[in-house]
Amino acid sequence: MRYLKICFIVALLASCTSANKKAPKMPGAYLMTSQTVNDGTTETKYSDLKQLKIYTDKYVMYTQVLASDSVSLFGVGSYTSDTSGVTESIIYTSSDSTFDDSPRSYKLLITQTADGYNQVIPDIVIDSTKSKLIEVYQSVGSKQITPLDGVWKQTKSYDIKGNDTTWYNRTEYKAFNNGYFMFGLTDKDSSGKINTGIGFGTFSMNGDNQIKETDLNSTYAIIAGQTFMVDFQLNGNDNYQQTITHPDSSKTVEFYERLKL
Repeated sequence: MRYLKICFIVALLASCTSANKKAPKMPGAYLMTSQTVNDGTTETKYSDLKQLKIYTDKYVMYTQVLASDSVSLFGVGSYTSDTSGVTESIIYTSSDSTFDDSPRSYKLLITQTADGYNQVIPDIVIDSTKSKLIEVYQSVGSKQITPLDGVWKQTKSYDIKGNDTTWYNRTEYKAFNNGYFMFGLTDKDSSGKINTGIGFGTFSMNGDNQIKETDLNSTYAIIAGQTFMVDFQLNGNDNYQQTITHPDSSKTVEFYERLKL
């Protein structure tokens, strides 16, 4: 009888713990403070990677750059959250000179902390080796609402310099949330080589049709640490056009549509 009573108490405690466990609430902007990779033989901790991750209500995007050599990567997709953690359904990634547009899913074990969260992917393939990935994130930004909040995909873009217009053929995504923004693009140079570029930082509204972006980290040294005034025009809730006027009066014009998966 005593054994049965102990079993009942243990089962009851387990049931209560499970019932009280809540799905993690992820919307926000987060800076990664450390990354650890364990391939079963060696554990390597990285603290010099610069990575920002943004979650909206449904979508996720991350950008990363190694400042010492400007090697960068990004990924974008949707996610769901339940009591077992977060499942990210990534639709596109780009890293250095390669990209991957095949859908794939990752199960993240999430532990939320006082100033952010920790995530663990127990079984991920890195450089053809099955590994355990551990990342620590700190929450950044402030709760605010802007018409650009969300994740966007570029539909077309071009530069105007004098009477010349140069069109671009590239894949680019952009995300805004909590006063932080990021972009990630895949492009080809004149030789046909694929290049990945990213940038992320803070933004604020400057009136109804302009934002101020400050790039904190980027693949491109010329924009890292710089502030840009970006004019934008919304076309409904799901499309917008942005224009950056450069010091030489040339302009970069980009068109985006809200990501819908």
